[in-house]
Amino acid sequence: MDIKSIQAQIISDLAAVTSQSGLGEFRLKYLSRKGVLAQLTATIPTLPPEERAKFGQEVNVLKNSLASLIAGKENGLGTGIKSSPEISDDIGMPGIAQELGRLHPITQTINEISSIFTRMGFCVVDGPAIETEFNNFTGLNIPLEHPSRDAFDTFYLKDYEKLLLRSHTSPVQVRAMKNRQPPLAIVVPGRVYRPDAVDASHLFMFHQIEGFMVDTNITFADLKGSLEIFAKAVFGNDIKMRFRPHFFPFTEPSAEVDISCIICKGVGCSVCGRKGWLEILGCGMIHPNVFKQVGINAQKYSGFAFGMGIERIAMLKYGINDIRLFFENDLRFLKQF
Repeated sequence: MDIKSIQAQIISDLAAVTSQSGLGEFRLKYLSRKGVLAQLTATIPTLPPEERAKFGQEVNVLKNSLASLIAGKENGLGTGIKSSPEISDDIGMPGIAQELGRLHPITQTINEISSIFTRMGFCVVDGPAIETEFNNFTGLNIPLEHPSRDAFDTFYLKDYEKLLLRSHTSPVQVRAMKNRQPPLAIVVPGRVYRPDAVDASHLFMFHQIEGFMVDTNITFADLKGSLEIFAKAVFGNDIKMRFRPHFFPFTEPSAEVDISCIICKGVGCSVCGRKGWLEILGCGMIHPNVFKQVGINAQKYSGFAFGMGIERIAMLKYGINDIRLFFENDLRFLKQF
C-alpha cells in the first residue's frame, strides 16, 4: 500500500464529510478493526526486515495525523445537532419525567413482618414453590388418609406425581429441621396455591408467612409473647389479643389468634361481623410426630409454629375490602401505598 496515496484519499474523503453521521462512517473506514489503518499495520510482518521499522513509523505518523484531522473536523461541525438535516431534536423542549416506582403493598407488608421477627432473633428463609408430597403433607403429620388433605391435595405437576405447588409455606419447616440442628428461629414468606374459588376474600394464589422456633424448654408462653410483640408492632399497642383452641395436624395444642377490631376498638362493627374481634393467624406447639419425621428428639426439644396470610394482614391494616385489588395492577390503587 502507498501511504502517500492513502493520505491524499483521506484528505479528499474528509473534505466531503458534512455531518456527524458522515464523520462516523469516515472513522469506521479508516480506524475500525478492519479499516485502512488496521490493514496497513497488518502488512508490516510481510515486509523485508530492513523496511519494517521505517514503514511502521510512517503508519504511526499517519494515524496521529488522522486523529488530528478528525478532531478538527468535529470542531468544525460543532455538536452536530443542527448541522445534519437527519437530526431534528429540539434541545429547548422539556424532558419526559420518569416516575419513581415503589414496592407493592404485599411486598411492603412482607418486609414489615419479616423485620419485626428478625429484630426478635428470627432469620428469614426462602423455599421453592414446587414441593414434594412429603414436605407438603407427610412430614407435617398429614398422611395420605388424613381428611385435611382433601382441600389441598391438588395442583400436582403432570408426569411428576410426587411434586405439587405448595399449599402453605410450612414445608420449609420440614426442610430446615432436616438440614439444621436446633436452636432454630425462622420465618418463611412466600406464595402458596390452593383450589379456592376467587371472591373478595379468597384467591387460588396468595402469600403466607410461616414462623417457627425450636430449642430446649420452648413453651406456649414463648409463643404468646412473640405473637403479642408482632401484633402490637403491626396494629398498635392499644389492641387486645385472645387465643382460641383450634385444630391443626402439625401442632398440638393449637390455637387461632384474634385481635380486637382496629376499626371499632372491640365494640362491634361490619368489619368484624359485630363480634369485636378479627382473626389474624393460626399457631401452636410443634407436634411430636413432626419432630419424628425430621429426626429431632421430641423428648429433648420443643417448639412452636405459626402461620398467617399476608393479604389478610394487609387488608386489616389498610382497611381493604377486596383481596383482588392487590393483583389487578390498577395504579390508582397501588399508588396509595
